[in-house]
Amino acid sequence: MKPESKFWQEVKKSIKDISFTRLESWASAGVPDLLCYNKNNTFFTVELKVCKGKKATFSSHQFAFHMKHPCNTFILQKSLGPCTVKLYEGKDILELAQRGSDLEPCASGLDACGLFLQKLE
Repeated sequence: MKPESKFWQEVKKSIKDISFTRLESWASAGVPDLLCYNKNNTFFTVELKVCKGKKATFSSHQFAFHMKHPCNTFILQKSLGPCTVKLYEGKDILELAQRGSDLEPCASGLDACGLFLQKLE
């Protein structure tokens, strides 16, 4: 199983109060991995990224999507060494690509990221 697929399984098991729909990326380039809906009746998207260091790589289509849709889009990044999970707003994708996990996240740790997303309105 690919690292991103393992991360998806971890997210799905850990964050129970959000309805997740996994989107097939081949259908439309750049569209985030997850369409999500919380108990506040709020839709949002989440791009899952797994990286070995501080910086994840993004395609030009992913940059374009997040720049065109700056609200209620997020990037959930898992760094493998040391293992950390951080949540960033999609509108910050350019800065995230440049600075990596040195960029201040919306939330840090899978539980905290889940709580942040559950409270979106």
